[in-house]
Amino acid sequence: MPTTRFVRHALLVAASAFTFAGVVHAQSAAVTVSAPWVRATAAEQKATGAFMKLQSSAPVRLVEVRSAAASVVELHEMAMDGDMMRMRAVTGLDLPAGKAVELKPGGYHIMLMDLKQPIKSGDTVSITLVIESADKSRSTVEVKAIAQAMGAAKPMAGQHQH
Repeated sequence: MPTTRFVRHALLVAASAFTFAGVVHAQSAAVTVSAPWVRATAAEQKATGAFMKLQSSAPVRLVEVRSAAASVVELHEMAMDGDMMRMRAVTGLDLPAGKAVELKPGGYHIMLMDLKQPIKSGDTVSITLVIESADKSRSTVEVKAIAQAMGAAKPMAGQHQH
């Protein structure tokens, strides 16, 4: 049955989104990534957002993001400016020890701009997070984010593996 096949495909896509977690060891700090996803795009759309939950065992800072899927990749913040919601690029994001930091719609997130091709629901987008420790040494975390259609339920944030 076509419906059964569609449901099985949807479950496989959802399950694959839950199974990846990136881990980096930066001066004995481990940064764990859970529930990474990226919003799928329309055919002519040239930008999208990526979202995930980050947690570190020691205080570190997310200082850069990269992806081959886009010519420009930036860490952004959505914040109220008076009575207007504005989005702006930020130079980094602190990851306090033991505290989860969520990159989510309407808050901090990763912007993928000047996309090299449309991102379809179910696609996997590779993203590199650059983490800086207190001594200014840098390490990377490789993340595989699954694209989800606009309005789709996002992955459950608590599910991940090391």
